Amino acid sequence: MSLDHCAEQLREHDPERFGICLLAPAGACPRLLTLYALNLELARTPLASTEPLIAEMRVQWWIERLEAIAEGQVASHEILTPLAEAWGPRAAAFAVLAEGRRRDSAREPHDGPGAVAAYVRETAVPLVEFAAEALDGPLAATPAVAAQAEGLGLANWLAALPALQGLGLGLWDPSAEALSQIARDARGKLTEARDLRRDVPRALAPVLFPGAGVKLVLDAAPKGLEALAAAQPSEFRKRLALGAFALTHRWWI
Repeated sequence: MSLDHCAEQLREHDPERFGICLLAPAGACPRLLTLYALNLELARTPLASTEPLIAEMRVQWWIERLEAIAEGQVASHEILTPLAEAWGPRAAAFAVLAEGRRRDSAREPHDGPGAVAAYVRETAVPLVEFAAEALDGPLAATPAVAAQAEGLGLANWLAALPALQGLGLGLWDPSAEALSQIARDARGKLTEARDLRRDVPRALAPVLFPGAGVKLVLDAAPKGLEALAAAQPSEFRKRLALGAFALTHRWWI
């Protein structure tokens, strides 16, 4: 197995994170490629079946395979094999990313903004923290990394909400008030991260890249689902944002 499959999956299905990998130091690229490819697969796994029990069994398979890496038991697999090669026993810790996806198997909407924030803290935040680890991020940067990850995670969740509603993974009550609160929570976390930016070395900037659509989404959220569906940046704007970031490494908003 090689990194080719991981890179191709990201290039096709998560091009923004693929771009992040290209901006990272060459030595960290295998760890980021495999981590992000794993995350992509874990996000899709509970959606592969509409039967909750089968979906959860699929998630459990990933949890067990990841935990087995700590004991040197690596499955011959297009993602798990290069993941173990890049991360070694540390890859077993990524089981927490799969655990965070377990609730998606039930296809149940969230109860409100607080539940969405908790979900983001179980999924998006650990992912960015592991990515920062791949870049040898210092302990002092952890609060800023976590805050940025939560803020971006909430914004990305809002961007995906029109699609999530159709999958049963959105909100029981997608009111403008609820969406406004999630947007406020996101802005609060992004502001917190910006205020802590001096604790973050430049080397960590790629994994904190906000993307092109965060402000669009947060501005659209109080206007409802239709506005969110329309608040998607063009491919040109995405490429422009990534190009500007490559020059400045400014990750804070």
